Amino acid sequence: MAYVHGYSERETQRLYEQAGILEDILHSGTAFSANARVLEAGCGVGAQTRLLMKRSPEAVFTCIDLSEKSLATASRLKAQPEFRRVTFLREDITRLGFAEESFDHVFVCFVLEHLDAPVAALKELKRALRTGGTITVIEGDHGSCFWHPETPESVAAWNGLIAAQRNIGHDPNIGRRLAPLLTGAGFALQTCEPAWLYADRLKPALRDGMVDHIIVPMVQSAEERILADHLVPKPVYEKGIADLSRVDQLDEGTFFYTWFKAVARKP
Repeated sequence: MAYVHGYSERETQRLYEQAGILEDILHSGTAFSANARVLEAGCGVGAQTRLLMKRSPEAVFTCIDLSEKSLATASRLKAQPEFRRVTFLREDITRLGFAEESFDHVFVCFVLEHLDAPVAALKELKRALRTGGTITVIEGDHGSCFWHPETPESVAAWNGLIAAQRNIGHDPNIGRRLAPLLTGAGFALQTCEPAWLYADRLKPALRDGMVDHIIVPMVQSAEERILADHLVPKPVYEKGIADLSRVDQLDEGTFFYTWFKAVARKP
């Protein structure tokens, strides 16, 4: 499976930093009852798993991913006693090895954007979910991202990431499609709301986190693909990265991004 961000150690670091920075924005209101059977689909390196366990310590989690390398990293969490209720397994989200109605809840975060057929994956997740069970899906929307000061080069670098992801058949703007995707997969939509982040000099830690620990490393993770596919000339790309990084350093720098969070039920 093509993954635009790759599997470098820096990407692993970004995923953990991103999860911590966005915890209150994305995980607010998400908690599961004691002994609830929860499937985390596309757990990656376990960055979101840590937050799920923190907020629902008595739930029972099965966390799956297709990448053996990511699972090896995630499995290190098992050394911590609080992760005794977590099992990490290698599974294909489009062909799950679970019986029908095996889980009470499903949690999916930053996964659908990297799939060839998101509706097919949602249908397979619905099969493994019990009737009346819920699915929580969180996805970003790269088209909602803007900053100041904006330069042609910084926009080109960001659009290079978007183009690289689209070139492998995936949707970097999928957040805006969560409602129709879930409905198309046969779920009964309960809520779908934007979760946005705005930061300026009044919130320097948040601005630094979003710009220097999420966005810039995210673009850099796709650098090889962006340059190899000639999506952005190298000098333009390099200046674009420098310009993006300066947003956090300038007094007038501002940043904005929107995610979407949906909850739906299996009828």
